[in-house]
Amino acid sequence: MAKFNIKKNDTVIVLAGEDKGKTGKVLKVLVEKQRALVEGVNMVSKSAKPSAKNPQGGIVKQEAPIHISNLSLIDPKSGKPTRVSVKHEGKNVIRVAKKSGEEIK
Repeated sequence: MAKFNIKKNDTVIVLAGEDKGKTGKVLKVLVEKQRALVEGVNMVSKSAKPSAKNPQGGIVKQEAPIHISNLSLIDPKSGKPTRVSVKHEGKNVIRVAKKSGEEIK
């Protein structure tokens, strides 16, 4: 199974595709499919039947998964895309931005 540097609630930027340059928060990571749901990115229209939650029905806009390779973590210090390194402090694993050396929370 692949290991990803991107986790839920990280802020990422889209590197390729229709939404290139957009940023958003990761809502969910789909490990088996190597994809992630990012808030406000890769929006698709989906038909919805009327239900108790949505009594009108109609067309609903929602996020579709985007491939992990098209995403890059945003450096907390500079706000630019960065790669990630991992540091081990005892039993703790800490993700660190390569550009600034800042810890990613």
